[in-house]
Amino acid sequence: MSSDGPLYLGFDLSTQQLKAIVVDSDLKIIAQVKVDFDGDFGDKYGIKKGVHVRDSTGEVYAPVAMWMESLDLVLERLRDAMPVPMDRIKGVSGSGQQHGSVYWNDQAQGLLKGLDAGKPLAEQLAKALANEWSPNWQDQSTQSECDAFDSELGDREKLAQVTGSGAHHRFTGPQIMRQRRVNPDMYARTARISLVSSWLASVLMGDFAPLDVGDVCGMNLWDIPNQRYSEELLLLTAGGDKSAAAELRAKLGEPRMDGGGSMGTVSQYFVRKFGFSPDCQIAPFTGDNPATILALPLRPLDAIVSLGTSTTFLMNTPAYKPDGAYHFFNHPTTNGNYMFMLCYKNGGLAREKIRDELPKPEDGPGSTGWENFNKAVLDTPPLDVAKEGDRAKLGLYFQLRETVPNIRAGTFRFTCNPADGSDLRQESGAWSKEVDPRIIVESQALSMRLRSQNLVHPPDAERRLPAQPRRIYLVGGGSLNPAIARVIGDVLGGVDGVYKLDVGGSACALGGAYKALWAMERKDGETFDDLIGKRWKEEGSIQRVDQGFRDGTYQKYGNILGAFENMEKELLAQEAKDSNGSSK
Repeated sequence: MSSDGPLYLGFDLSTQQLKAIVVDSDLKIIAQVKVDFDGDFGDKYGIKKGVHVRDSTGEVYAPVAMWMESLDLVLERLRDAMPVPMDRIKGVSGSGQQHGSVYWNDQAQGLLKGLDAGKPLAEQLAKALANEWSPNWQDQSTQSECDAFDSELGDREKLAQVTGSGAHHRFTGPQIMRQRRVNPDMYARTARISLVSSWLASVLMGDFAPLDVGDVCGMNLWDIPNQRYSEELLLLTAGGDKSAAAELRAKLGEPRMDGGGSMGTVSQYFVRKFGFSPDCQIAPFTGDNPATILALPLRPLDAIVSLGTSTTFLMNTPAYKPDGAYHFFNHPTTNGNYMFMLCYKNGGLAREKIRDELPKPEDGPGSTGWENFNKAVLDTPPLDVAKEGDRAKLGLYFQLRETVPNIRAGTFRFTCNPADGSDLRQESGAWSKEVDPRIIVESQALSMRLRSQNLVHPPDAERRLPAQPRRIYLVGGGSLNPAIARVIGDVLGGVDGVYKLDVGGSACALGGAYKALWAMERKDGETFDDLIGKRWKEEGSIQRVDQGFRDGTYQKYGNILGAFENMEKELLAQEAKDSNGSSK
C-alpha cells in the first residue's frame, strides 16, 4: 500500500451485512471488510437473514441497535485486521437499503453531537430512538396505505407520473402513514425520520444528515417533475391536517439536491476511537440501488442486474417515462438524469428455496447445493421445450407477496404454445423439481424484459438486431453463478455480452467509495461519469461471463412474452375476484 495519497471509504448497509470498502484516487481497492448480521449478531438479536418477520401482519423489520454495533465492529476490522491507515481517509459516502426508515426522538441530535469515544455507539444511541425497529423493504403490511396513495392523485398511473412509482408496500411514505396509524405514541415522539442511508451518514457525521436527491424518490412523497415534496401526499400521510403535514415535512427535513460535496466533517467519536482525520468529510449517502449504478460508468443501453436478496434491474437514462409497473428515481450524482429500476422482493431467497427442494448433493460437506441447481438449469432447454409438440413452461415463484406485479405469495405454473404464446393454461400440478431451477430464473428475467422493452432500442442497425441492452452487468451474490448468467443472456440478450462486475459482491459499497472520491476531487462542473470514466479501467474490473444475445434463442422468449404478461394479468384477476368474494 502506498504511504501517501488520499483514500476514500464507501459503506453499504444492506439487509444482511454491513460492508466497507476503501479505494485510492486511481480507483484501486485498498481494503474491504464486512459484518454479517446473522453470523455476528444473530443470537443476540434473534434475527434470521438480518430481520424479524411477523407473519400475522406481514411486517418485516430490523433492530437499529444491531446496525450501531455493526458500525463499530466493521470499523474495528478495517482498522485492525487489514490494516488501513484511517487518517488518510479524506471522504466517506455509501449506501443504505432503500425504503427503510429510522425514527429519532428529541434527544437524538444532542446525543449524536456528544458521542463519547469510550463507549459503544449502541449504548449511547439506543436512547436516541423513538422506535427501536426499522421497517424493512420486504415489509408487506401497508396494503391499505398503498391503496390510499394510489387513489389520492386520481389513480396509480398519476401517482407514478408525480413520484416516479406507483404505491409499494416498502416505500417510506406508506410505511410512515402506517406507523402513524398503528403506533401513534411512537410517531408523536419522533423528532426526525431518516432513511437508512441518511441514518448512517448522520451517525458518522454526528448530526442529522439530509435525505439524498436519489433516495428521497423511494418514498412516494417526492414530486419528481417539480423537485419538491408533494403537498397532497404529505397531507395524506400525516392524516389530512395542514399543520400535521407541515410537522411531517419538518420531521423529514429538506433533501440535499447535490449528490456531491461535503455535508460536514466526521464525528469526533470516529476520530478518537478509530483514528480518522478530523478533516475527513462526509459526502451524501444514497440508496443501495442508486449506489449500484455508480460502481462503473454506464453507457446508454447498458443495464445492471443486481442478484442479491432481492433482484433489481437498473438503467441510467435522461428520459423520464414513468409507469406504475416500475420506478424512476433522480440520478444520485447527475442532475437531469434518472435511474430506471425494477425491483423484485423474490430474488435470491426464492432461488434458494428452489435449490433446497432439489435432491441433496452428494459432493461432500463443502457442497452448497448450487451445483445441482446449476446442472438442472443447464440440462433444461429454454422454456423446457425439447422437441416439437412440447408446450412452453412459464412460472412465478413468490415466497413473499411480490410488488412487480402485486401478486400474493405462492407458486404458479402455466404452459402455452411456444410458437406464439397462444393457448395459455394454468397447470394444477407440479412438474419435475429439476425443471424449476431454469423456469424460476427465466421468469425473473422475462419480467425484466417485459418491463424494459420500451426503454431499449436496436443497438446495431446495420446488423438489424432486435431491441435489447448493449451490455448486461451482473452484480451481487448471484453474479458468481454461471447458470444464472447463461439464462439472463438467453432472455435479455446483451449484444456485447454479459459481464460480472468483479467487486466481490460489494458493488453498492464501491459505488459509495467512488461517490466520495468524486465529491471530494471533482472540479467545477465535472460530472461523476466524467471523473470516474477517466480513471476506471475495464481490465480487471469486469469479466465476460456469457455471450449474451443468441440469435434464435432470444426470439423464442420474445414469442411467449405476451403469454407471460397474460399469465400475470390472469393471476391478478383471480386475486381481485377472490378478494371481492371474501369482502362480501
